[in-house]
Amino acid sequence: MKTFFYNLGYFILEAFRTIRFHPLSNIFSFLGTGFILFLFGLVLMGWSIGDGLVGALQSEAQVSAYFTDQVGEAGARKIIDEMRALDGVQEARYVTAGEAYGKNRELLGNEAEILRLFDKNPFEAFVEIKIDLNKMDQVLSQVSGMRGIEYVRDNRDILEKLKGIVDTLKLLGGLVAAAVGITTLVLISHMIRQGIYHNREQINTLRLLGAPNSFIALPFVMAGMILTLLGGGLAAGLIIVMMEQGYSGINEYIMFLPLPPAQELCRLAVSAILGISAVLGLMGSLFGVSSIRKEG
Repeated sequence: MKTFFYNLGYFILEAFRTIRFHPLSNIFSFLGTGFILFLFGLVLMGWSIGDGLVGALQSEAQVSAYFTDQVGEAGARKIIDEMRALDGVQEARYVTAGEAYGKNRELLGNEAEILRLFDKNPFEAFVEIKIDLNKMDQVLSQVSGMRGIEYVRDNRDILEKLKGIVDTLKLLGGLVAAAVGITTLVLISHMIRQGIYHNREQINTLRLLGAPNSFIALPFVMAGMILTLLGGGLAAGLIIVMMEQGYSGINEYIMFLPLPPAQELCRLAVSAILGISAVLGLMGSLFGVSSIRKEG
C-alpha cells in the first residue's frame, strides 16, 4: 500500500497519457459511453415511472362478486369476512343496492333518466374485491366456488393485459441493462487493448526492469475508469438538463398519471448511472489488461 501511494503520481500521469495517446478514438469512446449510459438512465426512469403507474393500477385491480337470492345482508357480510381471509385478496367491501344504483347513475350521466322507467331499483348488492394480480386465477377460483356466490365479474382480459404490462416492462429493462453493460465493456476493453498495443515496447522495458504485472496494468485500469466515469458524468448531466427542461411539460400533458417527483427520479437515475459507470469501467479495464500476458 505504501508503494502504491508513493507511485500514485506516476500512475495518474500514465493513465492520462494513455487517454491522450489516441485522442480521437478515446473521444468517440467517451461520447459513446456517455450516450449509452444516458440511454440506460432514460430506460431506468421509464422503468421507474412505469413501475409506479402499474403499481397504482394494480392497487385498483378488482373483481365484483354477486350473491344468490337467498343470501341476506347478514349472510353477505359473513361471506365477505371469509373472502378477506383468502390469500391474494387485498380488500373486500360490501356495496349495497342503493350505492350500486348511485354508482351506475353517475356512469350513465345524461342517460341516467332511463332508470326512472323502473318501478324498483334494478341493481343488486355485491362485493368489490381488490386482488393481487399475481394470484388472480387462484382468487377467482376460490371466490367463484364460495357458497352463496352466484356470479363473479372478473374483467379477466383487462387484468391479464395489466399483468402483461408489468412483465414486459421488467423484460425490457433487463434487456437494455444487459445491452448497456456489454457495449460499455466492449468499448472500454477495446480502448485498454489499444493502449497496451501502442505501449508494448514500454511494457516490455518495465518487465525487463522487474516490474510486476499489477504495476504495469494499474495505469490502464485507471485510464478505463476515468474514461467511463467521464462518460457517466456526461450522461448524468444530460439527464439533469432533460429533467429540468421537459419533465414539467410531461406533468402538464398527462396529469392523470401518477408520476414520481422530478427530484427523486433524477436522483435515482444519476446515482445509478455513476454507480454503473464505475463498475463497468473497472470490469472493462480488467478485461482489457488481461491481454497484457499476450503482448510483448
